[in-house]
Amino acid sequence: MEPRPEYPRPRLRRSAWVSLNGEWEFGAGDTPTFDRRILVPFCPESELSGVGEPPGDVVWYRRRFEAPQAECVQLHFGAVDYRATVWVNDVEVARHEGGHTPFSADISTVSRARDNLLVVRAEDPLADQTIPRGKQYWKEIPETIFYTPTTGIWQTVWLEPLPARHIKSLRVRPDLDAGAIEFDVDGEGRIELVATLDHEVVGRWAGLAGRGRMRLDSGVPWHPDSPRLYDLQVRLFDQDGHESDRLDSYFGLRKVETKNGRFWLNGEPYVQRLVLDQGYFPGGLLTAPSDAALRRDIELARAFGFNGARKHQKIEDPRWLYWADQLGFLVWSEMPSFHKHSAEAERRLEFEWREGVLRDRDHPSVVAWVVANESFGLEGVEPSARASFLVRMYGLTHVLDPTRPVVSNDGWEHALTDLCTIHDYSPPADLSRRYRRVETALEQGGGDHPVYGPGFGYRGEPIMVTEFGGLRIAGSGGWGWLEVADEDQFLREYRLLIDALMEPGPVEGFCYTQLADVEQERNGLLTFEREPKLRPDLIRPLTQIPKSR
Repeated sequence: MEPRPEYPRPRLRRSAWVSLNGEWEFGAGDTPTFDRRILVPFCPESELSGVGEPPGDVVWYRRRFEAPQAECVQLHFGAVDYRATVWVNDVEVARHEGGHTPFSADISTVSRARDNLLVVRAEDPLADQTIPRGKQYWKEIPETIFYTPTTGIWQTVWLEPLPARHIKSLRVRPDLDAGAIEFDVDGEGRIELVATLDHEVVGRWAGLAGRGRMRLDSGVPWHPDSPRLYDLQVRLFDQDGHESDRLDSYFGLRKVETKNGRFWLNGEPYVQRLVLDQGYFPGGLLTAPSDAALRRDIELARAFGFNGARKHQKIEDPRWLYWADQLGFLVWSEMPSFHKHSAEAERRLEFEWREGVLRDRDHPSVVAWVVANESFGLEGVEPSARASFLVRMYGLTHVLDPTRPVVSNDGWEHALTDLCTIHDYSPPADLSRRYRRVETALEQGGGDHPVYGPGFGYRGEPIMVTEFGGLRIAGSGGWGWLEVADEDQFLREYRLLIDALMEPGPVEGFCYTQLADVEQERNGLLTFEREPKLRPDLIRPLTQIPKSR
């Protein structure tokens, strides 16, 4: 069976497409030898790839394909880590830098109907810590909080046949208060948009491609308790009035704000109960073994009582965001960090972050952007230089998307930020003392690090403890933040941890560490193989202990 056969771009769908996942020729080194086989889209370090070992810094892929008949043929890559060069029939068609974001190439002029040769070179220097790599370790053996790296292709590769005149992009901005959407359609000619809810038409707009606004007959909000989604069909017409292209999409009407020290969802205060999700999978590492595995992670998190996740140091597969939209699961999207600072490291991160925000800003599940984590890669940097970078990234993110809060440096040493997020792995009794008042929360949160960097301070942002807990049952191997003797003590300590944050005080939400074990890190509610360590029905009521005022 073809691996990962589902449509890879669920928010912008067309009926015709061709997956290039499956077996490719593979080789490693500066000179391509293609002496092995690999199963795309799994990286060579993963078991599911059929290679299952570190390949070195440079890898090569090759396969033949038949091109679909069309006026325009687009070749898409979901993600290739880190630098990619692509040739079709010995003609270079694309170069891309950035390990977590998609890129495409128009291969219409170089492809033929049959027997096309596709070659991909990927370079991912393991020792280069200026590359935004997140939790991918730069040494040979994973340790502490860092895991096996990913090299080369790790998301779906596919072909898309298109007419010469087609819709190039679609941007949708919901306006819950007005019961409307604003949109941008990049194309040439007349377009028609039709919005439906439960198969009933609730909005229609026609005119020239570009920017427009469509009122809806009914404004039903998207919410974790009721994730109602509107379907949206966009059609482009030629000069004779015939349909030349069609996109199927969806959107959710929802609104997020931070004000008066609280997070607001759809005009009402809302307590976020998040879980830290590293996005690593058994067998596939960064690549989920199946679409069902992506969905199941969200279903398991919801079963434990969480209403969302902070996707940690990873720009996740769009299919995971699709399931978050469908199932009603809040998402904090976080940029993978570099781990050694330089001007080039800043440039690389800014470029990739821009691509990530542009890709994901129309997902209703995404409610916050996280630019940096715990000053990763910024340790030892002059505080003014660190602040300058964080403020620039904060501003850039707001320019790309002014509708969501932005976290400048999750954990500590914040610059400008819309949420005051603190990491604190203290025992429950310490948490209970610390988070009764704003003053003590800001004094000691973040361990040895100040919550705000020099020149910055608390401005009334909602306070959230976005890493805590990390309970590990003794004898389970690996390591964790807080050790407990058995399942009974786990439940007692978990209750005390949640109680400590939900008691009267300034904390308006949390993110528990973590959803699943990853390799040597054994502080998940699930094993790495996604088996619950404790019954979800025992954890759920504790996760949902009400906030006391």
